[in-house]
Amino acid sequence: MVDNMTLNLLRIVTGFLLLQHGMQKLFGLLGREAVALNSLSGVAGVLEFFGGAAILIGLATRPIAFLLSGLLAAAYFMAHAGEGFWPIQNGGELAALYSFVFLYLSARGGGEFSIDGWLKTRR
Repeated sequence: MVDNMTLNLLRIVTGFLLLQHGMQKLFGLLGREAVALNSLSGVAGVLEFFGGAAILIGLATRPIAFLLSGLLAAAYFMAHAGEGFWPIQNGGELAALYSFVFLYLSARGGGEFSIDGWLKTRR
């Protein structure tokens, strides 16, 4: 029971935090200017906002988390890895951590208290 609660808490908090990155890029909220939708940052913003929202509520958690894991891995290698080897020095620790958390969620799923879990119990 405790394991399932922590899985759900991890999913909800991670989705909520990523959603905010998308809000910054798409809507220019929370201390950042909006970016053009036809840019790599714009595509990332769409995935962060809508993917974060889906993760937050636990909808299609496995495929969306897998997609987001790849997005954050690409963000790490495109924006940070060239600045140095260590993530703490190249500013990429957040992207790396997000990538692995989403990889974990893609393997574990949304948990009992998610739309995925609710749909599973209805079958």
